[in-house]
Amino acid sequence: MTKSASYTYGGYATREIRMSATHDHQFLGSHHDENARRTRWVVLLTVVMMVAEIAAGYVTGSMALLADGLHMATHAGALGIAAVAYAYARRHASSGKYSFGTGKVGDLAGFASALVLGLVALGIAVESIARLLQPSSVAFGTAIWVALLGLFVNIASALLLGHGHIHEHDHEHEHSHHGDNNLRSAYVHVLADALTSVLAIVALLAGRYLDWGWLDPLMGVVGALVIARWAWALMHASAAVLLDRADDQVAQEIRECLAGESLQITDLHVWRIGPQAHAAIVSVVGAQSTERVRERLAPVHEIRHLTVECMPG
Repeated sequence: MTKSASYTYGGYATREIRMSATHDHQFLGSHHDENARRTRWVVLLTVVMMVAEIAAGYVTGSMALLADGLHMATHAGALGIAAVAYAYARRHASSGKYSFGTGKVGDLAGFASALVLGLVALGIAVESIARLLQPSSVAFGTAIWVALLGLFVNIASALLLGHGHIHEHDHEHEHSHHGDNNLRSAYVHVLADALTSVLAIVALLAGRYLDWGWLDPLMGVVGALVIARWAWALMHASAAVLLDRADDQVAQEIRECLAGESLQITDLHVWRIGPQAHAAIVSVVGAQSTERVRERLAPVHEIRHLTVECMPG
């Protein structure tokens, strides 16, 4: 149920449609709970493998294996933050303390984990360069088996998260230009982690059979670059949501839906408030009614919270 209210704004008489008391602000993703469960399982798998790889890296002296283990530690930390974010967003979804709900909690978690990942990538790069300058012996045989086990865990995690990512991807194409960044970042990070595992295996095999000991710390540097690039991409994407960056594509859809009407758009704001959810404020001059504007904008499925302001022409 809706009701309208009249008031004066800038000398103009305006009317705005306001939602009734039953209107909520729950803008969580369509597969929020399923993604949360998948993330918790991947966290468990990752923590177990992380401990094994880091311990094996110290024992065998493999910098590539240690880097892969530390990368997996950041992966576990990022996924842990993601799991906590899912739980917090669900628990406080109906809280009146958040003007537009808790749909952005996942983006906040992604930004925090990206900062940590950047620092860890720097640490791995520094240690790897030190090993290049001062080589140390590596127990290649043992390290290879541990790295293979790590790769297996990464693949299992990717398959587990990938199923949910496909659902989000399909839903995104059907209803929105944006999916669950919390899940997407976890999925991409698992793939990046699998890549560093492959690099570690290649380096260890080359060291054992070709006597290329220098390749092990070099792969540590490459792994650090992979982590840093992923961290920067996640930071950039999540910061855009947290700073309410305008969505030009959705804004253009709004303009196209209102084209042909005898009205003029004087102010338009479109920003993301959660996975698959946008808010919009549309101010127009010359519209017949706010109800008419809302009818014209009904095909824009991305908009979950719409405020319309009409002023006489």
